[in-house]
Amino acid sequence: MSENKDFLRTIVEEDLHAGKYSEVVTRFPPEPNGFPHIGHAKSIAINFGIAQDYNGRCNLRMDDTNPTTEDTRYVEALKDAVEWLGFHWDGDVRYTSDYFPKLYEYAKELIKMGKAYVDSLTEEEIREYRGTVTQPGRRSVYADRSVEENLNLLERMKEGEFKDGEHVLRAKIDMGAANMKMRDPLLYRIRHAHHYRTGDAWHIYPMYDYGHCLSDYIEGVTHSICTLEFENNRDIYDWVLDTLGLKPPRPYQYEFARLGINYTVMSKRKLLELVNEKYVSGWDDPRMPTIAGLRRRGYTPESILNFCHQIGIAKANSMVDVAQLEFCIRDDLNTKVPRVMCVLDPLKVTIENYEGSEELDASYYPEDVPKEGSRKLPFSREIYIERDDFSENPPAGFYRLTPEQSVRLKHAYIISCKEVIKDGFGNITEIIATYHPTSKSGSDTSGIKVKSAIQWVEAATAKTVEVRLYDRLYTCEAPEGVEDLNPDSLKIIKNALVEPALITEKPDVRFQFERHGYFYSDPVDYTDEAPVFNKIVGLKDSWNKKAKEGDVVAKPERKAAEKKVQIDGEVAPMNEVEQARFDKYTNQLKLNGEVSNTLARVEKLSLFFEAALAVHNSPIAIANIVANEVARELKEKEVSELKFTPEQIAELVKMIDEEIISNKIAKQVFEEMVQSGENPAVIVETQGLVQISDSSVILPIIDDVMAKNPDNVEKYKAGNTKLFGFFVGQVLKATGGKANPQMVNDLVAQKLQ
Repeated sequence: MSENKDFLRTIVEEDLHAGKYSEVVTRFPPEPNGFPHIGHAKSIAINFGIAQDYNGRCNLRMDDTNPTTEDTRYVEALKDAVEWLGFHWDGDVRYTSDYFPKLYEYAKELIKMGKAYVDSLTEEEIREYRGTVTQPGRRSVYADRSVEENLNLLERMKEGEFKDGEHVLRAKIDMGAANMKMRDPLLYRIRHAHHYRTGDAWHIYPMYDYGHCLSDYIEGVTHSICTLEFENNRDIYDWVLDTLGLKPPRPYQYEFARLGINYTVMSKRKLLELVNEKYVSGWDDPRMPTIAGLRRRGYTPESILNFCHQIGIAKANSMVDVAQLEFCIRDDLNTKVPRVMCVLDPLKVTIENYEGSEELDASYYPEDVPKEGSRKLPFSREIYIERDDFSENPPAGFYRLTPEQSVRLKHAYIISCKEVIKDGFGNITEIIATYHPTSKSGSDTSGIKVKSAIQWVEAATAKTVEVRLYDRLYTCEAPEGVEDLNPDSLKIIKNALVEPALITEKPDVRFQFERHGYFYSDPVDYTDEAPVFNKIVGLKDSWNKKAKEGDVVAKPERKAAEKKVQIDGEVAPMNEVEQARFDKYTNQLKLNGEVSNTLARVEKLSLFFEAALAVHNSPIAIANIVANEVARELKEKEVSELKFTPEQIAELVKMIDEEIISNKIAKQVFEEMVQSGENPAVIVETQGLVQISDSSVILPIIDDVMAKNPDNVEKYKAGNTKLFGFFVGQVLKATGGKANPQMVNDLVAQKLQ
């Protein structure tokens, strides 16, 4: 492995070194409700890549728990994407639906343990009872149903006796939890819908948070890697596995930053809208960010995997410039594909002093590309050049053909304009030219100096092709919906002309059309009789130039947001100032690389961090809060818009360091600071959040938890040490998260001896 490991691989190596697992098992668990996109490619690369790096296994599992949106065609698209990217899953494709019977049995176990109940509140009531970030929720009046009644209701739900939404199965956890997802989350809901695999056998379907962790456990997954939006779900993940007391080893969840790309949407809902409303031709439309779309456009697996490698694996969400993806495909194709000539807007040129015809030798590759291959170019008196390569009244810096300026035909001769022929409307229809017989490429003795060479095709042998010029699907960096679609994202040229070797010899399926960009033979519509080529990408990024010229204007209300600096995930090298910050943070302050990278690259985060550090010298703790919580707020705001200050963050960290509050409580306090701007000390005092570090208070609570869970005490003492976390969690819950976690750990360990 490289020394520059990402944090996920560091975790895996530590687990293997500690003997936590004998083998690494990961999984890629998409929901089959749409085609996979470039964000899924990142997840595929991470999960399959880690399994490969450590000689482990990676499962492909369809998270098919919502029968109303899933379909076999999406399953096939997901399988195809993994294989096309060059990965292979372990064994057969797995499905959460295969585990429905086992998941149902686990649900009954939770009911028998008093840890789950059937709730009959309406969806609106459940939402109302949940409470807010600052106010605890209320438990349902149905939470006290007996075990027998809950089991009976669950069975009848499964058999289809009730209507959708009439009942749900909920975990019985903590309606006052700071993490609102822990306030009695749903485990099952009723869905009277035909499932594409199980048919009508089931009328209840597991929720993601319940089915996902147990599916991981059933499959022997060791590292459950997902994106940051599931960070708060991790508590449910752990609660389900710990509460059931499942035999080790068990999986643990780790989160990484999801991929965001400007000028792109990756919401499945928005992508589905584009398809259903026919704004695009389908999921594989080459403008779509789906893997199928990128593949049809002409992207290579290597370019996408290189892109995923370059952007890295971060802990904070960020926005990556789509130009980075475009760079990767250019970089990949530059040394692979043949250079050929295509004329998109033909202008006829008649070389009046040329007689007969000949074939010119032309290499497919420039000298700096170490590949061999050439073709014969037919040449005669009638050719076509690009209309833009001639100007009757040229602007300054125009180096191509003009009435006074000669030009070279690439691989051929130098020609000069003799006469310009126009139609009745003044449009140029033909150029009468002369050629210089001694100026042939490779044996030029003419002594004529020209400033450029232009592409051309011979009139009699050129092949007519359709060329589809694709551009970015949206006109603004942060698109919200169809109103932001780029009306010029596709231009179709029906009568472009290419040299004959493309069609007759087929030296490749991807080409560089000289001076136009990289193109791909469309895998769906191409035939020899009617060739179709898709533009993959231009030879250079033209969008930065457009933006400077004002061709692409951001919505006024978004200008501020689009000017914001990326918080993380940058791929460009650091400048001198950023590098100096990075060195200081890693060498002097001993921050880890990920946090140092985040703070060093973004000046407003660096300034915020150092202002807080000047108040309280606790660099690691302050840096972690700034690089994560504060950075999250600054994604949408400037520092001046925040309701809290660096000094308040320093005060918050000081309270943690002095063990006045726990880290868990600190997160709750921070959320209140975000909303109100109140000082953390005031929040802690008014809400009674001071950490409990008195063993005389904590010990009776531990005794009470053990008295209520005698079965788990016996299981622990019989060898199920994974239940240790259950007891600690129950004590922390009983104290509202205010008990000193280290003290709780020590006291619970003593009690369980």
